[in-house]
Amino acid sequence: MRHRHPPPPPIERVATVAQRLAVLLGAGVAPSSALAHVRETDDDAVLEAAVAAAEAGGDVAVAICRAAASEPAADAWQAVAAAWSVSSAVGAPLASTLRTMAESFREVGRLQRELVVALAGPRATARLVALLPVVAVGFGVLLGFDTLRVLFATPIGIGCLVSGVILLLAGSRWSAVMVARASRQPALPGLALDLTAIALAGGTSIPRARAAVDASGIVAGTLDGTRIDAVLELAGRAGIPAGELLRSEADQQRLEARSAGQERAARLGVTLMVPLALCVLPAFMLLGVAPMLISVVSSTRLEF
Repeated sequence: MRHRHPPPPPIERVATVAQRLAVLLGAGVAPSSALAHVRETDDDAVLEAAVAAAEAGGDVAVAICRAAASEPAADAWQAVAAAWSVSSAVGAPLASTLRTMAESFREVGRLQRELVVALAGPRATARLVALLPVVAVGFGVLLGFDTLRVLFATPIGIGCLVSGVILLLAGSRWSAVMVARASRQPALPGLALDLTAIALAGGTSIPRARAAVDASGIVAGTLDGTRIDAVLELAGRAGIPAGELLRSEADQQRLEARSAGQERAARLGVTLMVPLALCVLPAFMLLGVAPMLISVVSSTRLEF
């Protein structure tokens, strides 16, 4: 029996595109030609828009952003657009810029894969537990109890049925919300630091690099200014280039995101017991146990 593997995260496809562009640009291919070559091997609406903008002399970064708005990996495409914009603004090498972005995307893809694996157990537990009341009803029927008649044809049974279904739906919804919250993670941890490092790689000044990153408009609201300022201050005091420190800090952010995701997944296995205790188990009693007891009591009365 073959095991079904989850599909790869969409961001890994963007990483592949960025890596191919980096290789072509590093070999001396013009940006518009590099985009066209990659589009031939990976037909995509975002690449189509980027090629059209490059051939028309338009803004490639803006075209990518607009075309990627509804894509599954919209954040990654917007990051590519931001890197393209920053590189053009400060004269940073575009090939090395995209290569750095591809590595960052692959790291985020690994984070997403690890989180999916870590949450697989709690997800399966939530689905299995939600079926317990239904299984209980089936067992009651197989054991010869008049469970269905009690549930659908008696006032007290109908009350049990309505209450049990409401509790079951509430427990299922509660569990789904908890799993969804545990699945959340920063879209691209470390992106702001990576972009700042890219801007500085062009030999520009720190104020101009920060201005170029802010002007890209892609990471507005996500820039961790305090962290960037601290790294830049440290580099200034030590008298060393800030690029390597910024990339190291970006790696640290991704490590923190991985640890936080694993912690949420581990905590989820415990917190899922709350809807189990408050919703699913009462539903199990109302839909499975109570109708059997009512059936037994009713048949005993009839015999007397």
